[in-house]
Amino acid sequence: MGKLIIFSAPSGSGKSTIISYLMQQGLGLAFSISATSRAPRGSEQHGVEYFFLTPEEFRSRIAAGEFLEYEEVYPDRFYGTLKAQVERQLEAGQHVVFDVDVVGGCNIKEYYGDRALSLFIQPPSIEELRRRLEGRGTDAPEVIQQRLDKAEYELSFAPKFDKVIINDNLETAKADALAVIKSFIEE
Repeated sequence: MGKLIIFSAPSGSGKSTIISYLMQQGLGLAFSISATSRAPRGSEQHGVEYFFLTPEEFRSRIAAGEFLEYEEVYPDRFYGTLKAQVERQLEAGQHVVFDVDVVGGCNIKEYYGDRALSLFIQPPSIEELRRRLEGRGTDAPEVIQQRLDKAEYELSFAPKFDKVIINDNLETAKADALAVIKSFIEE
């Protein structure tokens, strides 16, 4: 039976880079496959990248209590994690990795308790986060400010996670995350 590993972090904290590294370490990790109400993009396939549902299907599954967590990002644009899919992956022996917002991370941890390890990837400071987001060169100044405002809110959730990894040095943060996950999987 697999275990669950939850990652949450403010945008620009290095979470995606750390997760990519961990996925290549031969630990039997597999991403949870989320559901969305958006249309497939490019070569995306139902049941591979996402489970594609209509907004109506999504709402009826919410009403039926089928989601571990979900969010309506824009009107009729939902993303969420189906309990049944996670159970299938766990029964197949996969250690299921979640890349979710802080509220979703707390909900999954609460549902699974000790079977889940929740990790919060934290930037060294808001100033460093601003520098990283500006350095990407992908967002307008007002978008960066929105991300920083959201980051302040998200940082308030850090104490609710099992482990906070401060990413002030990427190689150290990768090594810390790897050690924590290895220890958790071997428990």
